[in-house]
Amino acid sequence: MTLHAHQGVGTKSRSETSQYAPPKVIGTIKNESIDESSGLVASRTTFGVYWTHNDSGDGPFLYAIRTDGELVSVWRVTGAQAIDWEDISIGPGPIRGKSYLYIGDIGDNSSARKEIVVYRVLEPKLTLADQASSKSKPRISASAEAIRLRYPDGKHDAEALLVDPKSGNIYIVTKVALQNPTIYEAAADKSSAQPITMKSLGELKVPSLFGGIITGGSVSPDGKRIALCDYFQGYEAVLPANSSNFEDIWKQRLVSFDFGKRKQGESVAYRLDGLALLGTSEGRDSPLIEVVRK
Repeated sequence: MTLHAHQGVGTKSRSETSQYAPPKVIGTIKNESIDESSGLVASRTTFGVYWTHNDSGDGPFLYAIRTDGELVSVWRVTGAQAIDWEDISIGPGPIRGKSYLYIGDIGDNSSARKEIVVYRVLEPKLTLADQASSKSKPRISASAEAIRLRYPDGKHDAEALLVDPKSGNIYIVTKVALQNPTIYEAAADKSSAQPITMKSLGELKVPSLFGGIITGGSVSPDGKRIALCDYFQGYEAVLPANSSNFEDIWKQRLVSFDFGKRKQGESVAYRLDGLALLGTSEGRDSPLIEVVRK
């Protein structure tokens, strides 16, 4: 099954283009420890702060940064390993009313992993003391829960992780060149001693000549929009006004938008108000780019 998110490849109508302001660099990540920013998400506990992490090669660290790119603090995620962290999302969890970070250890370039892991950890609440402390000394997070996942149809590489902010369902979009990527879902109740087999929701049509080289994903705080990105541009789909079923969003047409000059774009995140999209790149001195929705 292919979910019909159709658009002429490489073309955008004037009305689509006018939905988004031109991309603007609002900051630069200067901290040398962040050299492969691969995921990004807006904090729900501290206004104006975003969580990011490196790709493979780093330990299980989360970095809190401001919108100007300045580092706020570093956190070691206890109970977690970092094989190939590719994306980060946020959503509900075991404690009602608390926000949880979902860290996607889902990269598999050689398609060799029998299972992938999404780590769920209570989002740290940053205080003035945290922000004034030594930025080089990691603080310790709450212990993470390892949600072990398997695909129902073999092994796949993936870099995009999204979480429904209402249900807590996990969605992973695969990364494939010159083909349609596939969407996989894991239901919210994920407590299991055994790996959980995800459900395939079908393929997604991406309006790009390069196919589904999807490198990041995000859900708007109100759960009515999703954004994806590849190395070069971004894509967005909107839940129909008459629907309350989040999965209907995957059936909608993706609209592409200009994400500016990113070295190797691997992240996309909604601003906390949902009115703008932000992205980083791999490499040192990554620009923090913002695209405002009109």
